[in-house]
Amino acid sequence: MIWLGEKRGQLSDWVTQQWVRATGRNISLADHPWLDGPVGDTRSIGSDFFARYAERHGYESVQTGSHGLIPSFQALEQNSGLASVAQPVKDFYEKTSEFEFDIWSEWSGIFKPFGRALGLIFSRRLQQLNLPLSSLDTSRGMTSKVIPLRDPVTGEITHTAWIRELHATGNVLYAGAYSVCCVPGDASPCVRVIFPLPNGSAIVVLRTEAHPDGSLSLWSLGRSFGDPGFYFVVHQDSGVVSARYLKALTERIHVYPDGPGTVRTDHQLWFFGAKLLKLHYRMRRKG
Repeated sequence: MIWLGEKRGQLSDWVTQQWVRATGRNISLADHPWLDGPVGDTRSIGSDFFARYAERHGYESVQTGSHGLIPSFQALEQNSGLASVAQPVKDFYEKTSEFEFDIWSEWSGIFKPFGRALGLIFSRRLQQLNLPLSSLDTSRGMTSKVIPLRDPVTGEITHTAWIRELHATGNVLYAGAYSVCCVPGDASPCVRVIFPLPNGSAIVVLRTEAHPDGSLSLWSLGRSFGDPGFYFVVHQDSGVVSARYLKALTERIHVYPDGPGTVRTDHQLWFFGAKLLKLHYRMRRKG
């Protein structure tokens, strides 16, 4: 690894940022606030990132009580036909901290070397987006911390941090900030997940879809910039970012009830239409 200083970070990170700047577009956050959010440090992200972020920005980390990724599911129900979603699914999103998790993973064979390279170059060093390479990595389950960040002046929850670590490896699976947002390409509220990265972030915007059986799907699927989907964002100065829409990467998260106190999720990712990775979660109410 080649270190370029505190501002640029590692060479591999800096090269990635230059690719975003060269192939993306310069955007004013004042005009596109849905691209704004926590910016990662150049050395690492890790499980304590959001504690550092809250301290720097004067937010309160809400550590006690029951918390969900979305404070109220009604924020998603506006204009999106989600009233039919089963109550256990809504409970999961509103009371995520009350659930414990089991996880299974399966890579498509041709993409597994890509996952291994991603881990070696970026994920393990940064302690962010450590996608499990084997079922043994997930065999002992994972921790789950849900921490809302509150503005002490307005009392508003600006983001809800969800930090998940694998017991078997100690690696941070995800450290992401959840919120509800609106994007130019979709009339309905979407779920937004921001994964801090050095000098920027990866942002996934997910449109929602209810099914007759009460289950819920979230899709990062769109056609062009401004639609739901996957974005790389690199922050510059004076409220300007470089943003790259990655149409080739899509995902579907299907959440459904499975007996008393249990919800399951099938999470699939595709790259250029080929299945990249499948994750399966079992979420059970504690106690």
